[in-house]
Amino acid sequence: MAMHADMPLGRASAGAPAAGAIGVPRRYLPALVITVSLFFLWGMANNLNDILIAQFRKAFTLSDFETSFVQQVFYLGYFLLAVPASVVMRRYGYKAAIVLGLLLYGTGALLFYPAASAGVYQLFLLGLFVIAAGLAFLETSANPLMGELGDPAGATRRLNWAQAANPLGALTGILVGRYFILSGIEHDEAALATMDAAARNAFYRAEVQAIAPPYVVIAIVVLLFALAAALVVFPANAATTDEDGREGRFLDVFRRPRLIAAVVAQFFYVGAQVGVWSYTIRYAQANVGLNERGGADALLLSLALFAAGRFLGSALMARLAPVRLLLIFAGVSIALIAVAALAGGWLGLIALVAASFFMSIQFPTIFALGIEGLGPLRRAGASLIVMAIIGGAGLTALMGLVSDLAGITNAMLVPVVSFAVVAAFAWWAGRRMETN
Repeated sequence: MAMHADMPLGRASAGAPAAGAIGVPRRYLPALVITVSLFFLWGMANNLNDILIAQFRKAFTLSDFETSFVQQVFYLGYFLLAVPASVVMRRYGYKAAIVLGLLLYGTGALLFYPAASAGVYQLFLLGLFVIAAGLAFLETSANPLMGELGDPAGATRRLNWAQAANPLGALTGILVGRYFILSGIEHDEAALATMDAAARNAFYRAEVQAIAPPYVVIAIVVLLFALAAALVVFPANAATTDEDGREGRFLDVFRRPRLIAAVVAQFFYVGAQVGVWSYTIRYAQANVGLNERGGADALLLSLALFAAGRFLGSALMARLAPVRLLLIFAGVSIALIAVAALAGGWLGLIALVAASFFMSIQFPTIFALGIEGLGPLRRAGASLIVMAIIGGAGLTALMGLVSDLAGITNAMLVPVVSFAVVAAFAWWAGRRMETN
């Protein structure tokens, strides 16, 4: 997995290029900055979806299940493009995959302008699909790239530190959505019924058009990153053969039990995370009567705790095995989301928000444990784990359906089961590591 060992600033082994503080040669530092920035950019895109769900529900008068199409389409894009992204990365290298991913991301964001002008929900979904297609390239590239930038023994910690940029992007996404998309104007059915058709249509039109400007700005920023990525030097491709010169085949990944178990765990983890955050605003509205901006504040606090958990969790990995920390954090997540599902009210909302702290290290830790020791199969394994992100579509849709039938509070039972799967993976992987 390592291309060069971690070395402190200003020190290098004989004949090696000077390295930065985290063991990256100085000529690759611009590429490192761009790669870490990708974690920020896709965190922003992912969590803007949580705002869009609330906005689309109001602007297009959708049910909870219908709003789940946002996540269904988004994570379908991840699912369908993960393997093609791996093929591009394998054949043309990290740089090509990253530039292409950024171009798709920017193009998808630009599609929000004609979607808002036309006022058509399906066009917004198309834009989200194109954004997600780009993010599939970025995640398939950036996660294994961070693992290959230093000593394999520190890969899990290094990926967690890079992933710390992800919740910062998520926080930015929620802030952008709260202040530039959500108007704070909410009319119940009775109020809408008293409006004449022109006033009602003007309200809906204004809510739809508020979505486009932030996405156009995001598109410009992302396309500038694509230009920067095209101009800087990235590391050469990692070896795609083992020590005996044998080529790694995609089908060989299915013979790696820990990888397959990690794929299953990631499916349920992403489903739980996306579902919890997608419906936090709805939960706050239904359980404690907060308005949409108050619900967005609860989501913002969730993401702040998520960011804090990522930093603290990464630090704890210096003292505690990542797989053991994963088991602890998943176990606490089960307990907190169960309180949200069974208690409701302010206690339930507090528990729901607090759970984000313990969700923090789960994705990168599952990812790193899954691709550990894969050698030339690492990229294929990474793409398989990225495909597992489809859990964000399936389980969010299930939560929306449960919410429509039995209420948003009961829908939180779905992530309770999902975190139990993650805890089972951590326990099983820990036992295998102890016996090997």
